[in-house]
Amino acid sequence: MNERVLLAHGNGGRLMRGLIDEIFVRTLGDAAPEYLSDASALPAASATLMATTDGFTVEPLEFPGGDLGSLAVHGSVNDLAVAGAVARWLTLAAIIEEGFEIDRLKRLVASFARAALQTGVRVVAGDTKVVPHGRGGGLYLVVTGIGERAREALDLRRIQAGDALLVSGPVGDHGVAVLLAREEFGMRGEVRSDSASVLDLCRALWSIAGLRFVRDPTRGGIATVANEVCQGAGLGIRLFEAAIPVRAATASVCEMLGYDPLYLACEGRALAVVASDEAERALQRWRQLPAGREASIIGRVESGAARVVLETALGGERVLDELFDDPLPRIC
Repeated sequence: MNERVLLAHGNGGRLMRGLIDEIFVRTLGDAAPEYLSDASALPAASATLMATTDGFTVEPLEFPGGDLGSLAVHGSVNDLAVAGAVARWLTLAAIIEEGFEIDRLKRLVASFARAALQTGVRVVAGDTKVVPHGRGGGLYLVVTGIGERAREALDLRRIQAGDALLVSGPVGDHGVAVLLAREEFGMRGEVRSDSASVLDLCRALWSIAGLRFVRDPTRGGIATVANEVCQGAGLGIRLFEAAIPVRAATASVCEMLGYDPLYLACEGRALAVVASDEAERALQRWRQLPAGREASIIGRVESGAARVVLETALGGERVLDELFDDPLPRIC
């Protein structure tokens, strides 16, 4: 096989067949489709099916704590988990730029395969496309996830004044890890992405009757999710800066470069809204899990204007507006 992807790898002929067989089917291994055809049959489901789809365009493709391959699996599994579903099947479409290194492609597909096996999902269909050099970002992955609903649908309209907001761990790590990996500012650090499945975190709360809503704070971070909650519920939110976990290294980078960690993407965190009388119970369930040891109650829902107010560590207040510009494009 060539060292780099050629346009001919996308023409449907011998090279394309070799690319699919050698890179995707062989590398995916047990997570690969059982047979190659234009469509696959899914086994009968025992619960309501839920579906999600997402495109992944992170730059750089590999960063401390993760890469495009694992991120694509985690992002899809997480979108289902926060909606109350367990992912079972994925489809994978790869859009590859001409000239992309074959070894790097194999490495990213292998990472996708490991993450798929770890999260218990199987790839049931796929596609590859090759675009001319200079017209792509190296590699884009488009994933559709299908899962079985394990918990009744969570709805913003169930949120009430007095409810508590919880986050499962430190925020902003993914955004800063990718930022440092780009080496645009001549900075280096030890920040690692939090990219991971949040399924166990979600499962831990599914039996709590007072669970109102869960979201993974990806693009726009927890500030953007909080604004979405305000708009959807028609209520206000007060966040407590002193209670929001942010790693010292992440905070330092943000301070030097002028970023706000509350607006930076997380890829392995969950933000939950829980009835106030069950918030402590939810917090303890999270803290019993490796991924939730640094979980915290960070705010509450309030009646009044549908806006997010941050109570600062110094006792002041500032409004966290909806995100207007994208502070870090191609972050996930």
